[in-house]
Amino acid sequence: MPRKSPFIISLTGYEKVALESAARKYTSPYKDVVRAKIVLLAAQGYSNDEIALRLDTPRQIVSKWRKRFFQDRLMGLQDQPRGGRPGCFSPSADHRS
Repeated sequence: MPRKSPFIISLTGYEKVALESAARKYTSPYKDVVRAKIVLLAAQGYSNDEIALRLDTPRQIVSKWRKRFFQDRLMGLQDQPRGGRPGCFSPSADHRS
């Protein structure tokens, strides 16, 4: 039996227009298009499993972005800083010999 997400998505007019625009842009990064489509399908009442099948994306990814949008709205779809040690190569270093 499919699980039902506790994160029910309903969009404002502004959010719907912004997400539809992002989902249609051919010049947008693929990740942004997929995130927008996930939220739009969630707002239409589709389950995480149905969205995952439609977008050929793992259900865990759908669940993650549905939850992030529910909690932080459009800002939740942006990348967050990653942990870990910063890069150690400076862009101006020339190591050619």
